[in-house]
Amino acid sequence: MENKDIIVRAATADDKHYATTITDEMEASAKARGTGIAKRSPEYVQLKMDEGKAVIALTTSGEWVGFCYIEAWGHDKFVANSGLIVNPAFRGHGVAKAIKEKIFELSRTKYPDAKIFGLTTGLAVMKINSDLGYEPVTYSELTDDEEFWKGCRSCVNYEVLMSKNRKNCLCTAMLYDPVEKAKEIEERAAKLLAAKQPQPAGTVAAVAVEPASRKRKFKGNFSLFERWMRYKKYILLKAARKSGSGGAGASRKRFFLFSWL
Repeated sequence: MENKDIIVRAATADDKHYATTITDEMEASAKARGTGIAKRSPEYVQLKMDEGKAVIALTTSGEWVGFCYIEAWGHDKFVANSGLIVNPAFRGHGVAKAIKEKIFELSRTKYPDAKIFGLTTGLAVMKINSDLGYEPVTYSELTDDEEFWKGCRSCVNYEVLMSKNRKNCLCTAMLYDPVEKAKEIEERAAKLLAAKQPQPAGTVAAVAVEPASRKRKFKGNFSLFERWMRYKKYILLKAARKSGSGGAGASRKRFFLFSWL
């Protein structure tokens, strides 16, 4: 993070007086983007601070800079890092990345076996998630907890989500699976060990072939992915505006182009 006068730490009950400022900025930011996030009350944000399930960023002089909190779903099998928001005066200085890293670390500590997921329309957040080990996934790989999906009701694109039977929307779903990551680490360790083993004379070393991932990786292809996301948004919103079977049929034909998002 560029600004050394900013502290990113776990929020505590002593930070409750920032709650209204945080929720007001959440709402204003959602309106500016033209997309929505689940509306949260100051009381809800304060509860997260009390529970030790939030991260806050402040200047050394006490000015609020950013915030994010943890929500657990499906009997703690899934965890979402929600409500990421940065004070507009401090954007563009790496604050969001620092907060995401801290809330991810806190989530792994509190819920070491849970899958961590997120829904976002922001390419910058997708990049940060990718660096943390998240992968793009289908909506079917997220929690089926009804309470989580109720939170989407305040989003301006809720009708789009429901018209797709919660299988797709403008947001991209991303997931960090600790079991999958542990397997990847074991596989890499095994390959390194095999590479160090001396080969018998006259034998040809086997060439390791990377197994095909079940998830689509977009790291390193952000420009292409951004264009793809714009196309996805155009198609989904166009289908939502149209009435009659013609629009729905056209949408279904194109759905397979980005059904994994």
